[in-house]
Amino acid sequence: MVQIDPSLRLPTCDELPDSDELPVDNELQTLVPNFLRFILSFVWSLRLDWFFGVNMGVYHTTGVNLRVPVVPDGFLSLGIDRLLAKREGKLRKSYVVWEEKNIVPIFALEVVSQTPGDEYDEKMEIYAKLGVLYYLIYNPDHWLRDRHEPFEMYRLVDGIYRRRIGEPFWMPEIGLGIGRAWGIHDRIEREWLYWYDEQGHRYLSPEERTQQAQQQALEAQSRNQKLEEVLRSLGIDPDTI
Repeated sequence: MVQIDPSLRLPTCDELPDSDELPVDNELQTLVPNFLRFILSFVWSLRLDWFFGVNMGVYHTTGVNLRVPVVPDGFLSLGIDRLLAKREGKLRKSYVVWEEKNIVPIFALEVVSQTPGDEYDEKMEIYAKLGVLYYLIYNPDHWLRDRHEPFEMYRLVDGIYRRRIGEPFWMPEIGLGIGRAWGIHDRIEREWLYWYDEQGHRYLSPEERTQQAQQQALEAQSRNQKLEEVLRSLGIDPDTI
């Protein structure tokens, strides 16, 4: 949580631009965070105290200009309302910290761009100053170019990001782990980021949940068919049972 000078006249979300209007330069920058959001919607389906934003402006008072947002590829905030009551159920245009109980995101994700970006320097400094506890840089395609690892997790310690090792990486303050695994999403088979539980078990994606349910239904149908065959072989009409 950040401290804000109560004497400041802060603009409302309706007075601020929706984003920085900069386009993403590859599909992964939207596919990866949206995939994480979809999975979390199932994992935390009964919770209403969290929000996961994708390519959404985060307005804060710790920068040079409070009208200039930082725009993570994905971010997670806890302890806030899914909808802002005063806006009568309207969805967020952006994430305005001073309208969110002064709660800053606890987790930020950047998917490295095709063109060298600022994920390892400028944005890291912004998130550290803002107070984002966990910062993940996912660089599956350009890590050799950037002389980094494909998966780099950082935790804020005394205002400085310290690299943390381990994958999947467990975040106790969030109650989730995150890591890489091979899978299929949006008809694309490749490496994706997934959420994990404390025991290191990967949470299923919506597609996997659907496939699992279909497989279970087919297995149940096959068992019923075999049972009917056994009953008929014994001279018993299964329709009369």
